[in-house]
Amino acid sequence: MNRDHPILADLSDPDLLRSRAFLGGRWVSAADGATQSVTDPADGAELGQVASLNANEARDAAKAAQDAWPAWAGTLPQERTALLRRWFELMIHHREDLAKIMTAEQGKPISESRGEIDYAAAFVEFYAEEARRPNIESVTSHLPDAEVEVWREPVGVAALVTPWNFPSAMLTRKAAAALAAGCTVVSHPSIETPFSALALAELASRAGMPDGVFNV
Repeated sequence: MNRDHPILADLSDPDLLRSRAFLGGRWVSAADGATQSVTDPADGAELGQVASLNANEARDAAKAAQDAWPAWAGTLPQERTALLRRWFELMIHHREDLAKIMTAEQGKPISESRGEIDYAAAFVEFYAEEARRPNIESVTSHLPDAEVEVWREPVGVAALVTPWNFPSAMLTRKAAAALAAGCTVVSHPSIETPFSALALAELASRAGMPDGVFNV
């Protein structure tokens, strides 16, 4: 990791910079040691190398998420709300560092990166509250003297692919919804902007996310 980069050198919490994948609650390198370079689009300078996992390791990530799913699906809505709320609060606390990481790898001005972190955190805050909503709803039927019940249940592992242009907001928009519902997550960030996603994984871990529930 190029910690001498003028933006990355200024981080308050350098531990947010992660170069390995987050699978099953552990930071792991590719089994064959494969990495890919991540560069600053402003000048082409290398920011660092990130683990480049293969298909077998992608299956390992899916298995970790599948194994974690029954327990996560069985947690009380209030528990999921509390955990997502802690994740949101950590994002706000580390807003400036998250914005700097995004600017370094994605290239948008720091003011726009700060705005995206606020946007990304807002999704987590919103779905933290949605998690506690009743999962059974009665709706009016088109048939006379009939009532329809809609049951919302977690269905399993959510596979997320996120783009380079909104590397944090599009991750939380998808992941927070899935996690609030009781689904586990495997996320594949853009190779141009992996550090933003990995920083969010670090904060999710600090928030107390159970092993295997959130994988990047």
